[in-house]
Amino acid sequence: MKKILIISSDSKLKEVLKFCFDGWGYEVFLKDAGFKDLAPIKKISPDVVIADVHSASKEALEICRALKDDFITAFVPVVALIDKRQLRDQLLEIKQGIDDYLIKPPDPLDLRVRIEMAIKRSQYSFYSSPLTGLPSGRIIEEILKGKIDDAENFVFGYIDIDNFKYFNDVYGYLKGDRVIMQTAYMLYTVIREFGKKDDFIGHIGGDDFVFITSVDKYKAVSEKFISLFDRLIPFHYSDTDRSNGYISARDRTRKIKNIPLMSVSLALVIKDGSSDIKNSIEINEKVFEIKRYLKTVAGSKFMSDRRNRKEDLSGPSIHKRLDSLSDPCKPLGQILLEKGELSQSQLDEGLLVHWKRGVALGEVLKELGFITEGNLREALKDGDLYKG
Repeated sequence: MKKILIISSDSKLKEVLKFCFDGWGYEVFLKDAGFKDLAPIKKISPDVVIADVHSASKEALEICRALKDDFITAFVPVVALIDKRQLRDQLLEIKQGIDDYLIKPPDPLDLRVRIEMAIKRSQYSFYSSPLTGLPSGRIIEEILKGKIDDAENFVFGYIDIDNFKYFNDVYGYLKGDRVIMQTAYMLYTVIREFGKKDDFIGHIGGDDFVFITSVDKYKAVSEKFISLFDRLIPFHYSDTDRSNGYISARDRTRKIKNIPLMSVSLALVIKDGSSDIKNSIEINEKVFEIKRYLKTVAGSKFMSDRRNRKEDLSGPSIHKRLDSLSDPCKPLGQILLEKGELSQSQLDEGLLVHWKRGVALGEVLKELGFITEGNLREALKDGDLYKG
């Protein structure tokens, strides 16, 4: 049952709203306006707050801002009821402390829709990766549970970047974040091109991602993702490290070792009529059993669990890179960088926009004013470009 806290000194309004939300299945809490202690609200732990700000009075708006400034209540959506006459005068202050508003007196049905939407946005925001924006944690679990409960056939894939920790230690967390963002973007583009419309991708955190696709698509998705990863991720390293094929870093015993460039491991669990998977815990256990084995195999690879299926148990399907790291095919950004048309900081800025918006990198760089159409055409003509 969702908890809703109504803050107002209007007894009639509170009575009407309590009647409505009680009938809609909410657990309703009432509180008079004018308080400053947030402890009672933290104790209630509401899913949403309705604040009657009394014609946008300063005191009521301070309550809204206090809720947003506190770590515990910052993610609780606040929907304000305001007087239309005061909206324009207090707009700036309102924007600082609330997530949505309705003109007072509100239509109960409109208010219910706004409340449901506010809760949904809040839950997605809270359970999404702040770096990639992809759903994580609880959302992944709910999606997976829904597919199992509906007896759907699907493949659950778990992606782990090998040697990412060493890259992060040597190059720093900012460059590590760029690897994570590009990995998310590559996974998105591969699923969009080779998967199906209702396929799912998520970011558990750090260098761990998941995807859910169909039984007939998972091999193409896995192979294409690995190919993209092995082609593009090496360009996050310096020319020297990329040429060597390794970086020097300290291992867990503090000894200097040559660590291979990052690769990727995909652990896949197939749920179809041949399997006896009953819940997400079983999928999780199978995934980590496969993952432990894959960590003993060098390079990028994927393996599907075939136990309790009609197929025989087989070893991992390993992607063999047919080209070397010195292969002339390069991403557009690297070509422009080597031609001196772009600085590293400009490329980094352009890539961040490219990964977040999904707009072609060349168009982004032109939009930012870093290159001209002529620069782009020259790079595409002269460079042996890997289109990915």
